[in-house]
Amino acid sequence: MAGNSFGKLFTLTSYGESHGPALGGVIDGCPAGIELDLEAIQQELDRRKPGQSSIVTQRKEPDTVKFHSGIFEGKTTGMSIGFVIENTNQKSHDYTHIKDSYRPSHADYVYDKKYGIRDYRGGGRSSARETACRVVAGAIAKQMLKGIEIKAYVSGVGTLKIHKPYTELDLTQIESNIVRCPDADMAAKMESYIKEVRGNGDTVGGIISCVIKNVPLGLGEPVFDKLHAELGKAMLSINAVKGFEYGSGFEGSTMFGSQHNDAFNNDGTTKTNYSGGIQGGISNGMDIYFNVAFKPVATLIQKYDTIDKAGNSVEMQGKGRHDPCVVPRAVPIVEAMAALVIADFWLQNKVAHL
Repeated sequence: MAGNSFGKLFTLTSYGESHGPALGGVIDGCPAGIELDLEAIQQELDRRKPGQSSIVTQRKEPDTVKFHSGIFEGKTTGMSIGFVIENTNQKSHDYTHIKDSYRPSHADYVYDKKYGIRDYRGGGRSSARETACRVVAGAIAKQMLKGIEIKAYVSGVGTLKIHKPYTELDLTQIESNIVRCPDADMAAKMESYIKEVRGNGDTVGGIISCVIKNVPLGLGEPVFDKLHAELGKAMLSINAVKGFEYGSGFEGSTMFGSQHNDAFNNDGTTKTNYSGGIQGGISNGMDIYFNVAFKPVATLIQKYDTIDKAGNSVEMQGKGRHDPCVVPRAVPIVEAMAALVIADFWLQNKVAHL
């Protein structure tokens, strides 16, 4: 299988399956001498881990990261940073019922047809459990990017959406509720709705918004390696993501140029920010903001029709521990992937100016 690495200079290569002995990764390109707060890295994993609240999967995993290389006396050495996250709470028998059948809209069918073999236990490599590795790498990237602030939050669950721009929200309140929505009233509605959906054995999608502040001007390249293109790739590589838009996004297509153009101030900043902090594929120093759309989880705890390996029609019902809505746990994943992109371009700029 190809495609297990992300990044050009600051790179992550991950390994492991949902119900294997462990997940892990190797981070290359991290400069030497960066003082790391290992507790802060673990806290990022705790934000993503299963079993953290009543509206997520109840799989109990501590998701404790252990570093094996690249860190000495609390600082990076410039060598490869190797780490492992052990799986301690596998219940592989929960998946024996799908051994010879395929969940609709899941990776089951295409994995089996492409590779001729499939780890059906929790989806194996296709499981979103792999994203724990991304969170570790993203947490290190965040600590490398001193002064740059990356904040993601849940702005939509199903048809429930925050209609205020991020500039009118108190982003310090993101972690004040289990939905990770900075609007307390909307968070309560979202929580109640997710519980209702779970009670029906169903799932629901949602939207995560992300804001990156204090990004220096000049990150990104003007042709194929545009900053927004790499952010889009990063977000679309996350399990269950179906859409990405930055700045004015799709709404911008309804506007006139006279409305949409960001007029300059004398210092080079802009009076508006429909560009989303990126112009011509290059950061312009304004806030970068974008939305990421997540589909409903494919595994349903209710009866549904599908096919087996022989092409026969069969009836199935999901079992085990699954998220009724992924977006609350996906917030740190979106932040992590954004950090990896910004860190990679930041290093590319450093190299270009040597």
